[in-house]
Amino acid sequence: MIESEDMYMVNIQKVAVIGCGFVGATSAFSLIQSGMFSEMVLIDANQDKAIGEAMDLSHGSAYSTPMKIYAGQYDDIVDAGLIVITAGANQKPNETRLDLVKKNVAIFKSIIPEIKKRNCEGILLIVSNPVDILTYVTLKLSGFPAHRVIGSGTVLDTARLKYVLGEHLQVDSRNVHAYIIGEHGDSELAVWSGAQVSGIHINHFCELRGHFQHQEAMEKLYREVRDSAYEIIKRKGATYYGVGVAVRRIAEAIVKDEHAVLPVSSLMNGEFGLEDICLSIPTVVGQNGVEMVVDIFLNNEENEKLQSSAKALKDVLDSLDLK
Repeated sequence: MIESEDMYMVNIQKVAVIGCGFVGATSAFSLIQSGMFSEMVLIDANQDKAIGEAMDLSHGSAYSTPMKIYAGQYDDIVDAGLIVITAGANQKPNETRLDLVKKNVAIFKSIIPEIKKRNCEGILLIVSNPVDILTYVTLKLSGFPAHRVIGSGTVLDTARLKYVLGEHLQVDSRNVHAYIIGEHGDSELAVWSGAQVSGIHINHFCELRGHFQHQEAMEKLYREVRDSAYEIIKRKGATYYGVGVAVRRIAEAIVKDEHAVLPVSSLMNGEFGLEDICLSIPTVVGQNGVEMVVDIFLNNEENEKLQSSAKALKDVLDSLDLK
């Protein structure tokens, strides 16, 4: 436990979830299943919704790890080791994540000052979309040190890439090592130059499996990953199970101090020539949050795509009033 200036003790086994919609409730359920936490507080603009979710989640506690689950207020987050923010408007069919900007920035302008005034010492994990923009907004409005503000970034996109590659190659997706980086959105990119299956370069492994049209396959699989959220939203209205698991994975790296390498969204400080912007690059994550952004190899084409992704985000940030 870490002692703050105001004598509050950070409880690494306490998690707060702000926003009890589809993503918030599913993330809460996923976190409960992890067995990592002894206390969870749910906060929502609709207090009845938070109470209802807390009741529903609590009713399974007889068959899971003992845990205190309740609906609360912002005062209840002061000692939380992890604060997960999922609040915001849902992405609609045919709407991009960046289309959500104005609505969700306005919502964050009401949430983040409430967190700031409590002098919390925990880590903020931003999940709401557009996650890279809102991670930056949170950083600026909260005044938190950059290492304690993390976006879920392309952790889910990377899981999707591992899944589709595993299906394509008929191999366990846990043995696939590949990343989606950049924006969690339309300008994201796959780092094919570093992709591998258990140490074997992706192209060679593809050939071992009888696949030789590498460029065509890479483009098809990339589009499937990039557009999968649109496909899910079109069919069922929202995505939440996949991101719930991604939230759990990031939380695990923090609570267990794993020093895990995950493609979370964080502030760039000169990495790849990028400054004053949040986007996803493989990053070492532990109990103190962001430890180090990893200087992964990118070929010229991938670097150009990363710069374009950063520019798309920068253009949006430049249009915002964050004062």
